[in-house]
Amino acid sequence: MQVNINGIETRYVLSNEGGGPWLTFIHQLGGGLSVWDQLAGYFRDDYTVLRYDVRGHGQTELSKEPFSVGDLAGDLAALLDALGAPSTHLVGMSMGGMIAQQFALDHSSRVDSLTIADSVAANPPEARATWDQRAASARRDGMAPLAAATLERWLTEDFRVAHPEAVEPIHEALTRTLPEGYAMACEALREFDVRGKLGAIHCPTLVVAGRHDTGTRPAASQEIADAIEGAHFELLDAAHLAPVEQSQRFAALLETFLERPV
Repeated sequence: MQVNINGIETRYVLSNEGGGPWLTFIHQLGGGLSVWDQLAGYFRDDYTVLRYDVRGHGQTELSKEPFSVGDLAGDLAALLDALGAPSTHLVGMSMGGMIAQQFALDHSSRVDSLTIADSVAANPPEARATWDQRAASARRDGMAPLAAATLERWLTEDFRVAHPEAVEPIHEALTRTLPEGYAMACEALREFDVRGKLGAIHCPTLVVAGRHDTGTRPAASQEIADAIEGAHFELLDAAHLAPVEQSQRFAALLETFLERPV
């Protein structure tokens, strides 16, 4: 399904067999809504599950102008408006976790709960060069040369060997990402910093990290949990895409978290 959001044709999938509360999943940089297929199937009987492609990713159009993580949070707000969703439980992974944090700050009344996986509250100054290099590489050479090293960071070797059927769609989504969309997102993430603002988030919050994540240190995710009053932190035996690599454990954690009384 497609809808025009802030002048951008945006792809989304809505599964509302259960007709329950809204539950929205936001994917990683270089990903797409399909990364949530398994979890969406798990929750769709009890929730109205929304997945969408962030601008410049999947089948969502590329932005004509540079954008910020705040703009990406604004896209989500406009999408929820278009679909008639007053509020939602929000789950974001990696880049999606940054968008989720920004959304919770900018639209606090619309967040029923917040789940942040494998993400950071800011990218440190020493990481700026890395983001610039990734953006330059995508623009110069396309996505294919980035794929191998990215998948090594995202998933442990044991998982990649044991589950090629799970790895292939992730690889395909990465290589099909528009190079300019990836590059512009890298530049937006480079500037992201909400460290001094997280104390303003008061919704129930779950933060998850992968023990073997070399790109986003588990300690960085722990810092998010420490900054949000009452947030719960969980460490999973996974690399960067912990909700994929430990999908059953993550689903169980999320189910228990969502059923907690507020």
